Amino acid sequence: MSENTVRGNRKERVGVVVSDVQEKTIIVKVERRTTHPLYRKVVKVSKNFAVHDEKNEAKKGDTVRISETRPISRNKCWRLVEIISRAVQE
Repeated sequence: MSENTVRGNRKERVGVVVSDVQEKTIIVKVERRTTHPLYRKVVKVSKNFAVHDEKNEAKKGDTVRISETRPISRNKCWRLVEIISRAVQE
């Protein structure tokens, strides 16, 4: 790829790790606030993403930034960019 080639903008999301059981995969819950179409009340909507974590760094409860990428498996098309904050260990 030459230096002048520009890739499209990739989506980035910030969420919380809800599962780290699988090898090199974490499940991240991303919450967003939206207005209800009929009642106009602000509601929280959440979605879970399967995210590729090459080094198995993220643990349950961590806040992470994820980025869109090519499909890695059937359900995985996001990768871990950085760990924003660690979960408090009890």
